[in-house]
Amino acid sequence: MYQAWRDGGNTCHSPEKSAERSMRISARAVCLFSVRFRNHYGIADAEHSHMGDIVDNPLLRERKFVFSSRHDAGRQLGAFLKTLPAIRDPLVLAIPAGGVPVGREVARALGAPLSLAIVRKIRIPGTTESGFGAVTWDGQVLINEDLRDALGLSETDVERAIAETRENVNERLARFTGSTAIPVPAGKTVILTDDGLASGFTMLAAIQSIRRKKPARILAAVPTASAASAGLVSGHVDQLVCLNIRSSRTFAVADAYAEWYDLDDREVLEELAGVP
Repeated sequence: MYQAWRDGGNTCHSPEKSAERSMRISARAVCLFSVRFRNHYGIADAEHSHMGDIVDNPLLRERKFVFSSRHDAGRQLGAFLKTLPAIRDPLVLAIPAGGVPVGREVARALGAPLSLAIVRKIRIPGTTESGFGAVTWDGQVLINEDLRDALGLSETDVERAIAETRENVNERLARFTGSTAIPVPAGKTVILTDDGLASGFTMLAAIQSIRRKKPARILAAVPTASAASAGLVSGHVDQLVCLNIRSSRTFAVADAYAEWYDLDDREVLEELAGVP
């Protein structure tokens, strides 16, 4: 049996009380961007769609190369967050790898604890970068159903890719956190950071997991984002804070940075070494 609900005129379905319940959600974003996704092992929370607002820096709109590095972006983002109404009981959770130096600077600016929200893209078979979903540190899985349909992936393909990604997430969890537990976000203002939002899908997966843990509020704080992803993510958080929003047809997170490279695991560990 299926239950249906409507979001902006779109009908979404989820199986009732199933061990592997799923839901397809349409989120209307700026530039008429929409994405349909499925929470692979639980029903996503429709109650929170279209819930948040976007706070950006008008002086940085549509500009490129506005940050010298991820640390510079994090410092600017932290300073910007301090100009907003007081954030009560903040907890900064950074998405590795690129979100860690950003999150470290934000946590320092706010005097907040820093931990990780480990999320990995589910790779499209045969590629090394592109993904059609994400797996989080606590086992939650989010699938981009539009992309999956376009790729013609079978259920076997999807399950194999999920299993490989979950294994990678568990390895990174052990490597980056060891025996240190991720702080309990219940009752706190959770600030999720990354170095930018391209599709926004990784951030959505992190939001889904944090939402289940009953925080007081969820903020997504990033230095740069496409207009489409900003609109999408803002619909699932209390507030999206992004300094540099760009609405061009093509978007790359790297274009916001004068210095850009992929952080390796050693560099992530070095970033975390001085964190209390």
